[in-house]
Amino acid sequence: AMDTDVKKENLSSVQQLGVEMTVRYGKYLNLLKEDAENGLCFVLMNCEEFLKQQQRTVVSSLCCLQEHNSGYDWFASSIFLMMSGDREKTLMFLLQFSRLLVSAFLWLPRLHLSMHLPVTTVEYGIHPVYFCSAHHVEMLLKAELPLVCSGFHMAGFTPSQICLQWITQCFWNYMDWSEICHYIAICIFLGPDYQIYMCMSVFRHLQQDIMKHTEA
Repeated sequence: AMDTDVKKENLSSVQQLGVEMTVRYGKYLNLLKEDAENGLCFVLMNCEEFLKQQQRTVVSSLCCLQEHNSGYDWFASSIFLMMSGDREKTLMFLLQFSRLLVSAFLWLPRLHLSMHLPVTTVEYGIHPVYFCSAHHVEMLLKAELPLVCSGFHMAGFTPSQICLQWITQCFWNYMDWSEICHYIAICIFLGPDYQIYMCMSVFRHLQQDIMKHTEA
């Protein structure tokens, strides 16, 4: 995507909505300027083109495997905000970051239809974060926070669903911006297992609220 004047209309409706939310949030945090929208669109288009080069073609009836992109890219948007809207710095970071193993866990679109995964894993349409990070969170919950685990069981769904939502959105709408930056930095510097510890910490913090909702 070499055209520097990439318009929002070049993106899907979901991505356009995500761009609007990201720019609004960035301006609220005083991180972005007025022309930030085009810069973010440019970053997302380049990420899409870059990731397409490492995707395999899969014939499947699953809706999640019909598209080349896996929804809105919250991680790339987070990095764009961390770089104060500098699209060149953002793309340079993402290009270098994609070579690290931790990118598979923090940047979920990185492994969408990826040729780096076994064909059978891709065909299932389940992201490795779900059966790696989220699965380990459930195992730890049973041992360390059995009441929270029971609360989820009684509610009829699993903690891993919530974890996948948190991780996919980089904890947007759940944590303050400074905490989101800490989450990304900690996982990069200390390893992807800190993603699991972060989810566990949040569940521990929310234990009383979860129990109140369970009783109600």
